[in-house]
Formats: sequence, C-alpha cells, structure tokens
Amino acid sequence: MAYIQQRGERKYKITVCNGYKPNGQKRMRARTITVPREVSKRGIQQYVMAEAERLEKRFRTGIDQSENTRFEDYANRWLERMSKRYKTSTLEGYRRMLEAMYPTIGGLPLCKIRPMVLEELCEELRQRPGRNGKTMSENTVHKYLDTVSAVLQDAVKNDILLYNPSRRVDKLRVEPTPQRIPQAWEMQKLLQCILQEPLLYRVYYLLALSTGLRRGELCALRWRDLHGGNQLLIQHSRSTVVGKGVVESDTKSHRTRVVVLPQLVFDYLGELLFDQIVENNGICPDDLIFAKNGKPIHPDTFSRHLRCLYDRNGFPKDYHLHTMRHF
Repeated sequence: MAYIQQRGERKYKITVCNGYKPNGQKRMRARTITVPREVSKRGIQQYVMAEAERLEKRFRTGIDQSENTRFEDYANRWLERMSKRYKTSTLEGYRRMLEAMYPTIGGLPLCKIRPMVLEELCEELRQRPGRNGKTMSENTVHKYLDTVSAVLQDAVKNDILLYNPSRRVDKLRVEPTPQRIPQAWEMQKLLQCILQEPLLYRVYYLLALSTGLRRGELCALRWRDLHGGNQLLIQHSRSTVVGKGVVESDTKSHRTRVVVLPQLVFDYLGELLFDQIVENNGICPDDLIFAKNGKPIHPDTFSRHLRCLYDRNGFPKDYHLHTMRHF
C-alpha cells in the first residue's frame, strides 16, 4: 500500500514498500512527482493514484516501463503483437508511417510524450514533401497522428500511461473535397470503350463495373470462386506491400460475400476460361482468373491500363480504377 503526501499544489511524495530487510523491517522507497498541467484538477487524484500503483509495480518487478521504454521500442513491439489482427498491407502501412516519425519522437520515453510534442511533430510533418513535389496533405498528417495514437492508446490499455496525449492535440480542420460522381452518359461511354478492350481487360473492368469489387479482390479471384446461378464468391484480396511484393490476405471487411454476375459478364468469363485452357494446356480450379501464361498479373497493371483508356477517351484526370465502384 502506497503512502501519499501532498507537498504543493501539484507536487506529491509517494512512498512504497520495496520488500523487507533481514531484520524484518520494511524497506521503503520514495519518489516526489509533479502532476502535469495538462491534467485537470479533478483528475489529479486519479493521476497520483495511478503513479503510486505504477511505482509499486516498478519496485516489485524492477521495471519502470513508462520511463525506460522509448516510443520506438514500444511501437515495434506493438507492431509485432498486431500482426495477427491486421492485414499485412495495413501493418506495413503503419510500420512505414512509424519509421518516418522515429527520428522525431522515437527516442522519447513514453511518459515524456506530451500534446505539445505531438503538435510539433504534426507541424514538422506538414513541411515534408508529399506526392508531386507538394507538401504533405493535412489528411495524411492526420493518418500519421492516428497511428501514433493507436500505439499510445495501447500503452494506456496496459496501464503504462494514464492518458493518451495524442487525443489532446487539436487537429486542423480539413475541408472535404467534393467527390465527382460519374454521370449516366459517362458510364455508357465507358462501357462501350471497355467492350473494345482485349478479353482479359474487358472481363476485369466489366466485373469492376457490375459488382463494385475492389482492385485487390478482383486480382484474387480464382476459377473455383465461380458457382452456379452466376454466383461469384469473394474471399480474398491481393495487394502490394513495400518490400514484400504482392501478398494475398482476407478482404478489407474480413468477411466472405457472394455477388451475382450479369449474364454478359458470366459469358465473357466463359470465353476467358476457354482461352486460358488452350493457352496453358488445361487449368486448375485454384488458378487465378486474372493471369497470363499461368502467372498472376500485378494489380498495378490494371490501374495503368485503365489510366491509358481514360486518357485516350477524354475521361477526367481524377477518375481511376476505384471510380468504377461509383458507376
């Protein structure tokens, strides 16, 4: 049981038992703490009690996690623990953002990270170059801060921190960018353009238009996913991960779903199946639908090909593969 003495408005002396001497007397250890100004008056007692509990844990185990653990070390362990919860591509995205922030906050002990430190981090991120030579967008800055917040919230959950300082950072308001919704005539025009494409691309883009599947979900389709009644089973997704190439994982929602294909699309799939049987001297149900000479086609190939199709036919520059989900 800790003994707490108030020494000032926000200063407290905490005394805890650190075992016993050979003669049976208690071995006492004391530490004086100052409650940060960020903690409200109502929260002072809770803060002090939490610090007392942490000190007792420290003296009992010999480890003071909040003072001895740097943000980088804790974040790396967090990534390891989250490997079973997140998709590989999501985890690598977190890793990439964290590594970009380690030079700024990686060496700081968790307990030394204050809202002001994170505000300075955000300001530094805003000066970094983003895409096309421009500075990093505010939306991207928010994503970096949210990643830091996920790590710090994990430390709160594990009783290492009393509160999450990132939640006290005021984010700059981001004006939503109006999303251009394709018009009906544009869909008709695009459909006519797609019907002129080689069979492989024709099937891919028709599937995207008729089902709203994501790029990775389309690339992960296998012949065994086709079922009677024009049904298509969606189970996996293929995505590009830096340093690992293309990896396959669960869908974004981690759920399997079934979509029903229009007869036209189903017929084109039959033509593609016949072509691949001839090309590869047979086919296996586990083979990917979108493959060339038996090898998977990189997801970026379909994005680049569509960009060329858009440019040739006068579609807006801000249209991309994901736009097909809105047609």
